[in-house]
Amino acid sequence: MVKVQNEYLLQNEHFFNITEELRNLSKLCQKNGAIDKDLYRKYDVKRGLRDLNGKGVLAGLTEISEICSSVTVDGVTKPCDGKLYYRGIDVEDIVKGFIDDNRFGFEEVVYLLLFGELPGADDLEQIKRLLATYRDLPQSFPRDIILKAPSMDMMNGLARSVLTLYSYDPNPDDTSIPNVLRQCLQLIALFPVLSVYCYRAYSHYYLRDSLFIHSPQAELSTAENILYMLRPDSKYTELEAKLLDMSLVLHAEHGGGNNSSFTTHVVSSSGTDTYSAIAAALGSLKGPKHGGANIKVVKMFDDMQQNISDYTDEDEVRQYLKKLLHGEVFDHAGLIYGMGHAVYSISDPRARVFKSFVEKLSVEKGKEKEFALYSLIERLAPEVIAEERRIYKGVSANVDFYSGFVYNMLGLPTQLFTPIFAIARIAGWSAHRIEELVNPSKIIRPAYMNVHDRMPYLPLSDR
Repeated sequence: MVKVQNEYLLQNEHFFNITEELRNLSKLCQKNGAIDKDLYRKYDVKRGLRDLNGKGVLAGLTEISEICSSVTVDGVTKPCDGKLYYRGIDVEDIVKGFIDDNRFGFEEVVYLLLFGELPGADDLEQIKRLLATYRDLPQSFPRDIILKAPSMDMMNGLARSVLTLYSYDPNPDDTSIPNVLRQCLQLIALFPVLSVYCYRAYSHYYLRDSLFIHSPQAELSTAENILYMLRPDSKYTELEAKLLDMSLVLHAEHGGGNNSSFTTHVVSSSGTDTYSAIAAALGSLKGPKHGGANIKVVKMFDDMQQNISDYTDEDEVRQYLKKLLHGEVFDHAGLIYGMGHAVYSISDPRARVFKSFVEKLSVEKGKEKEFALYSLIERLAPEVIAEERRIYKGVSANVDFYSGFVYNMLGLPTQLFTPIFAIARIAGWSAHRIEELVNPSKIIRPAYMNVHDRMPYLPLSDR
């Protein structure tokens, strides 16, 4: 497969090359595409749909989830420890509930997000049974779609698979709620299978690893199935599966305003099919500004460990963090990845929940020193950022800060970090799609102001 692809690239090299002609044309794009930044302030345009203080522009209403980062007392708004609510229920209470019961929680959260209430014991068994029923791909799908055209990017492979499932659906364009619910449940069930199979194809054809395909098991949870299908021996510890399950729960939903969920609303408002709407959300999540942050955190720590001689030396670590902010080390972007969030200031509740369980896994994996370094960075980074930058709100570790470390300890390949995010977030996307269809309104179409001067048309002979 790789040989065939390489031969195709060689035979069609001219098709993929950036020629001098294209470089010159691109300069024209840049010259005539740049907009004076002062105009955004002049016309009070909220870039990124956020105001100067980082507060999001209100674009819709939702009952699916709520993010709280401040409280108002006597008319004065003050930052507070972050809170995340799924259908009005504190996500920290949800986690405590299934941890106290010693069970997996993602399937419960899927039910809660989709149907708006906590499942009873029978309801929970029903959603587990439905997901297990929907985990089987069409018989020829892995061979014809995944193995015959492996992608170097798993998100690309996942999106392509989702769009191809349209062709296998006898009723793909029906946007009635029962049909859309069926499609969403099938996609929630299939995302782990598609993601792992896409990786297995990639690792075989590009990395020359042995090819094996493990079928999902009906009795296993979503998290267990990911590890079962991914690992050659299908073995995993209870702590590994429980922590991966918790990661899915904490990533399942995060308000309607995040880029991929908003994309789901925007595309669904056009009346298009479920597969197109979810593929659009996947395209959003693939972007490194949205779904790829935990990969950056892991790579940043790899670079840090290569350039810091003593992980416990606070002065040496502090100096490295300053170099990060000055763009002198790692990727020269001037960022400390995993620190700060568009909404949270004092703390991200997902990171708060994650941390205590991450420490347990670090002990099981013999990674206590690495965990100590993460904890040290979590403490020092806000201080360094406050010293070096003018910031309008507090800075704290976000969920990406620890999730990449967890995935590393679980032995998950970095190529699957963002797909795992998608495996979780498809629950939220599905809830938002259904909410958009239950509450039909106008197609979402914000306004853009044209700031180009009017120009006369010149005949070709006069140009």
